[in-house]
Amino acid sequence: MVRTPLTPEERERGERLGRLLRAARGDRSMAQVAASAGISAETLRKIETGRAPTPAFFTIAALARVLGLSMEELAVRSALAAV
Repeated sequence: MVRTPLTPEERERGERLGRLLRAARGDRSMAQVAASAGISAETLRKIETGRAPTPAFFTIAALARVLGLSMEELAVRSALAAV
């Protein structure tokens, strides 16, 4: 399957999301947060670095729960970061 290339806006949105999640993770290890969310550390690494700019909704929901963020808060903070 060939994926459509991401637009610059989609790449930037993924990078913003990654920065927000990384900041919320703080001093906790990537492995600890990933395990608590039920995902691999490599998946979390890809999201945090923007290499996975369109992660699944349930992945983000699990990360938000582990990091103590509401989905609404994450959406608002992502939008504010774009301004």
